[in-house]
Amino acid sequence: MITLRKITLENRRSIFNLEVSEDQRRFVASNLSSVASCYVLATNEGHPFPFAIYADEQPVGFVMITYRINGYELPTIADNSYCILRLMIDKQYQNRGYGREAMKKILEFIRTFPAGPAQFCWIPYKAENAAAKKLYESYGFRDNGEIIENEQITVLRL
Repeated sequence: MITLRKITLENRRSIFNLEVSEDQRRFVASNLSSVASCYVLATNEGHPFPFAIYADEQPVGFVMITYRINGYELPTIADNSYCILRLMIDKQYQNRGYGREAMKKILEFIRTFPAGPAQFCWIPYKAENAAAKKLYESYGFRDNGEIIENEQITVLRL
């Protein structure tokens, strides 16, 4: 069973130690860097939601959801929208359906509108990341034609 959990003093090191495979590192920042980005966003009027992804009691991944990002080049639909800025499953837990189940939980969380109302959720991703594109499309995300900082923008109407 997949759950999203807060990052705590007790689980933080386990989350920071999760990694994608060598060939996927160009697609996602480290979890430590992402948590640091959450601090910067929170102190600049953003609303970050970092979560550990657990399979039963085992940490297997990380997600960083944001609302109202500042300081980045943004797609046209970014205002008052949620963004799944980072999503990763550790290399040893990939290909078990955890990413798919995590996405379901992530969208359930976003649809509670924890930081405010929104019409859209968007995700930036590298065009060569075919596995990510396939996952996002399976949940109804569609590319909107924008490319920001060499990443495609895919959008879901909430």
